Amino acid sequence: MTLQPSMREALLSAVPGLRAFGISLTGNVDRADDLVQETLVRAITHIDSFRPGTNMSAWLFTILRNLFRSEYRKRRREVEDPDGSYEAGLTSHPEQTGRVELEELRAALAKLPTDQREALILVGASGFSYEEAATICDCAIGTIKSRVNRGRARLAELLAIGEDREFGPDQETRAVLAAGGRG
Repeated sequence: MTLQPSMREALLSAVPGLRAFGISLTGNVDRADDLVQETLVRAITHIDSFRPGTNMSAWLFTILRNLFRSEYRKRRREVEDPDGSYEAGLTSHPEQTGRVELEELRAALAKLPTDQREALILVGASGFSYEEAATICDCAIGTIKSRVNRGRARLAELLAIGEDREFGPDQETRAVLAAGGRG
């Protein structure tokens, strides 16, 4: 089967976003890459079911999400590490503050209910509008807005963020920057 150049370009341009969404869902780069690959295979195989003029990215994200959920249901019965001790032993300790903060964010995201995490990733990280995210998640726009709002509030609580100024450099770094970089 030969794809039209515009379809091919739309598929390829969606890959980075699909990969990021896959990583956020699985927490594993290799599994995410497998999900993206399977998503593209399914999309190409069923390209005739795509309606031209609609959002290709939303269609692809929906396929990826459905694949993830199907895989999750299968893997749920195959758990070999119920207490997470093996997984915890595989992690390496971050060497820089940014990596620590990223790990804290990942851990906090993992504590959110799946629906809130998906909504936050789609709207906050992947740049989808509320309407597009609602289409991907097959729910009402108000539901997505509510999930994003509750997810953001819970994430701020988990990360102990009380004010906007708590984002970015810590107090010591801000003092050095204010002094013109002199120590």
